[in-house]
Amino acid sequence: MKICMASDFFYPNMGGVEEHIFNLSQCLLARGHNVIVITHSYGDRKGIRYMTNGLKVYYVPIKVFYNQVVLPTMICNIPLLRYILLREQIDIVHGHSAFSTLAHETMNVAQLLGLRSVFTDHSLFGFADLSAVVTNKFLEISLANCNHCICVSHTGKENTVLRAKVHQDKVSVIPNAVDTAYFTPNPCRRPNDDETINIVVVSRLVYRKGVDLLAGILPKLKHLPHVHFIIGGDGPKRALLEEIRERNNMQDRVVMLGALEHAKVRDVLVQGHIFLNTSLTEAYCMAIVEAAACGLQVVSTKVGGIPEVLPASLIILTEPTVDSVYRGLREAIRREMEKKQITSARYANGSIDALAPTPSETSYAGLCAFERNQIVANLYNWNNVTERTEKVYRTALREAPATLESMMKNVLKSGVWPFVLVIALCHLILRFLDWFVPRKHIDLCHSENPFLSPDCKRHQRRSSDDNAALITAVRRKREKFS
Repeated sequence: MKICMASDFFYPNMGGVEEHIFNLSQCLLARGHNVIVITHSYGDRKGIRYMTNGLKVYYVPIKVFYNQVVLPTMICNIPLLRYILLREQIDIVHGHSAFSTLAHETMNVAQLLGLRSVFTDHSLFGFADLSAVVTNKFLEISLANCNHCICVSHTGKENTVLRAKVHQDKVSVIPNAVDTAYFTPNPCRRPNDDETINIVVVSRLVYRKGVDLLAGILPKLKHLPHVHFIIGGDGPKRALLEEIRERNNMQDRVVMLGALEHAKVRDVLVQGHIFLNTSLTEAYCMAIVEAAACGLQVVSTKVGGIPEVLPASLIILTEPTVDSVYRGLREAIRREMEKKQITSARYANGSIDALAPTPSETSYAGLCAFERNQIVANLYNWNNVTERTEKVYRTALREAPATLESMMKNVLKSGVWPFVLVIALCHLILRFLDWFVPRKHIDLCHSENPFLSPDCKRHQRRSSDDNAALITAVRRKREKFS
C-alpha cells in the first residue's frame, strides 16, 4: 500500500501527534509499505526531506495561520495536494488531529480523487464553549465522507461519535504505543540516599494539564524536606508555579527545567521515583505510559481515557481535586519509602536468600522498575498498533470510491448546506486541473525505497505480492470513477 500521512503537526515540532505519526510511519515502512508525510513548512525547512529509513516528508510552502495550523481555505492548496497525491500514486490518506486544517483539506482532495481516507482523533473536546461548537461542527463536515476513524481510547471513541456524529461501526479503538527499548529504567540516575524522593512532572504548563492543581499541592508537601519536584515543560502557567515556589521557599526542592525536547524526556524521567499527572482532560496520555516504562510509580487524575491506559498495579488514580491528588501522592511516597527500607535491609543482611520478596512486601504492587517496563512493553508496542492499523486500511480499501453525489448527500446531513458549494467548487477545480495539467504529464515517483535495509526490502516484496490483488482492484475502480 502507498500511504500518505497528513497533519499540520510534525517534526521539528514536538508532541504526541508528531511522535505517533513518525513511529507509525517507520513501522509501516518496515512492513513493506510506501509512506510519505505531508505537512506545512517550518521556517527554512521547505520542500522534500528524507528522514530515517527513507521516510519522505513534503514540507509544503504554506504559511502558518495560528498555533502551528494553516489557514482553512479548502481550495487554495488543491493544485499542490493533487500533484503530490497523484505523483506518489497514493492509495490511502491518513489524517491526524481534529485541529489540523491541512489534514482535513488533504482528506477532502483525496476523496474527490477517488482515494480512501482514514482519520485519527488524538484528543477529547467539550460541547459547551464556542470553540468546541465550531470545531465539532467542522469535524462533522470533514468526517462525513471519511472511510474510517481511529481513536486512541474507548472514551475518545464515545467522544468522537457524539461530536462528529460518526456511526460507531466506522470507528476503531487503537491505542498509542511507546518504544520501551528507549524508555528504559536507569536506577543509577536516582538519588543514592535512602530518604530523597523525586517527583517528576513533564507536561505543557497550561490550564488543561491541571497546573492549578499542581500549584495547590506544592505547599502541602513543603513540610516533607525529603520530597523534591522536577518539573519539565513550558507554558503560560509557568509563572504561577514559580510564584508558588518563591512564596513557600522551595527553591532548592522544585527544579523548573523549561521546555524539553522529546529526546531528553527519558533522561528526566529516570531521575524520579514518582510521576505526577494532573490533567483535567486526556484521551490517552502518553506521558504516563512513558513514565511507567521508565519504572516510575504513576499518580494521575482519573479523567478521560486515563483509567483505560495502565493496570492498577502501575498507577494510583485520584479525583481532579487538590486533596485527592495529595492523598494519592502521600500513598505513593509511603510505598516508595517502604520499598527503600526493604531494599536497604536486604543489602544490609547480605544474604542472597533475603533478596526474595515476601507476600507482605509485594502487597502494595511494589514492582521493580524493570518489571514495570516489561508490563508496558507487553501492553503497548508499535508492531501491534501497526498490524491493527493495517486492518483498518484494508477495510477502507475494500469500500467503493465515493461519488460526487454521495459526498454532497453526506455533507447535507450535517445541516451546513453551504459546504456543498465548497465540495462542488473543489470538484470543478480538480476537473480544470485534469485538463490544464493532465495526469499523464505528472512524473510518477519510483516505488522502491533505496534507504530500506535488505530485510525490510524482502518484507516489502512479500507484502507487495500479498497486496497486489487488492490494490489492483482498487485502482481499477478508481480509473472507472475518474
